Amino acid sequence: MWLSWSSGKDSAWTLRALQRDPDVELAGLLTTFNEAADRVAMHAVRRELARAQADAAGLPLVEVDLPWPCSNEEYEARMRGAVERARADRVEAVAFGDLFLEDVRDYRVRQMQGTGIDCLFPIWGADTSELARQIVDAGVVAHVTCVDPKQMDGALCGRRYDHALLDALPAGVDPCGENGEMHTFVSAGPMFTRSIAVEVGEVVERDGFVFADVLPTQTADGAPAGVGSGDG
Repeated sequence: MWLSWSSGKDSAWTLRALQRDPDVELAGLLTTFNEAADRVAMHAVRRELARAQADAAGLPLVEVDLPWPCSNEEYEARMRGAVERARADRVEAVAFGDLFLEDVRDYRVRQMQGTGIDCLFPIWGADTSELARQIVDAGVVAHVTCVDPKQMDGALCGRRYDHALLDALPAGVDPCGENGEMHTFVSAGPMFTRSIAVEVGEVVERDGFVFADVLPTQTADGAPAGVGSGDG
């Protein structure tokens, strides 16, 4: 099985659920990248950090590069290529961290129809108010990397995803950001064998969104800390 991997908390929590299921054999994390920016699509997380997450999870990262701008037709063409790779690797299912958006779920199911690959939604239907607190309480360390300022305060971009942030969210904002209010990057948690040392860099507004640049923390010798297979 592959897991659709956004680099954020919902994907990470889905990974944890799959790791705890004795009937699941995970074979990879599937991630789409903006090839122009070399970052995870929408979350704007640097490719090297997504690779560090996969390494910390002990899984290969299946990378799908998307052009920018990217039409839906081009997106679907590139994803068909990923599906062909999955079939060649005898992947039987792809799991997604979706929570309650029926149209998104239906779209994913339609895209997989006729491929022989099932869609699974391990955390579907979870109460997001409870889930958000549960994620924090479980020791997941995440930072907000993208905010839609039309839905919530852009000043929260770059903040740690913790109880203080959840308390600061106005009514109407989903605490898991399922309506696109925010996206996150996870640097530590029970789904990883090690943490990834990061710091928050520049925060900018671009294309109608606010983005925070999460950076790997540098060690004294200039090497990235917590990035790569040799870190404990």
